[in-house]
Amino acid sequence: MFACAATLTACGLLPGSGGSDQTQVERNTLRIGVMPVVDVAPLKLALNNKLFEKAGLQVQLVTVASEAEGIKQLDTTLDVTWASHVNLFTQVSKGAQLQLQGEAYQAGANSMALVTTNPDYTTPGKLASPRIAVNDVNDIGALTTKAVLRTAGVEKGRIRFNEMGFDQMANALTSKTVDAAWMVEPYITKAQRDIGARILTDTAVGPTKDFPMSGYAASKKFADANPKTLALFRSVLRDAQQAASNDKLSVQDALTGYVDVDQQTAALVSVGTFPLSLNPVRLQRVADMMDTEDVLPGRLDVGGLLPPGTAN
Repeated sequence: MFACAATLTACGLLPGSGGSDQTQVERNTLRIGVMPVVDVAPLKLALNNKLFEKAGLQVQLVTVASEAEGIKQLDTTLDVTWASHVNLFTQVSKGAQLQLQGEAYQAGANSMALVTTNPDYTTPGKLASPRIAVNDVNDIGALTTKAVLRTAGVEKGRIRFNEMGFDQMANALTSKTVDAAWMVEPYITKAQRDIGARILTDTAVGPTKDFPMSGYAASKKFADANPKTLALFRSVLRDAQQAASNDKLSVQDALTGYVDVDQQTAALVSVGTFPLSLNPVRLQRVADMMDTEDVLPGRLDVGGLLPPGTAN
């Protein structure tokens, strides 16, 4: 799938590619919690192309039931987990000792959006008290929806959120249980193809343009005990993110292997950005918006969650 999969060393995908020059790590196995979302496609591709194995790491991707469950399983059945930055920062505010290990995904055009089938819901500000389906009332969907609808003149206190799984949202739209649903890909494209839904508004516009969506984290305890292992993980992740950015067709193709989507739908999926490094300024933007929207009890300094030396 990678254009340069046959020449990993030449493409810079293999840290310490000189065999005996490979980084000496504390451990050579990692169990990483993931969910069936576009965000983790680079990890899937890296595993398929044995990039971790060639770097000296045995990586197992473990599908978790929810982001919260993945965070809960750190230091028990998982070493690293994927989650939205909103969920990660929320858990930190509740006392979780976490260290960020990489940014997974940043919103692009129509990679997250409010979707509707209501012919009368023509603009984001059309309804004064809209019923909006979100996968979690305390996560990125509700956060970005409030920001975008406020820009359109809708008071956030009048938005009626209805929490449900992404796979339930199409039925909620067709049954008119909700006026719109906040979706990510590939659910946006599936709703357009299956029920004739349309995008009411991209939720990565205005105050949420290029919004950082998700990342990877380990417990502080595990990170302190395994700094070289996690540094190697971040190095391979960076190259996998770069390769996915250079070949987004491979990302779309990979979706059929772990998401319930056919090839025709996968080919239409909008793909955002796969960041190459941890950027404290970019991530602080998420924490500050959470503070503004009263999702956090106070301002969170994201810089304190980064591994030593990665904030430079």
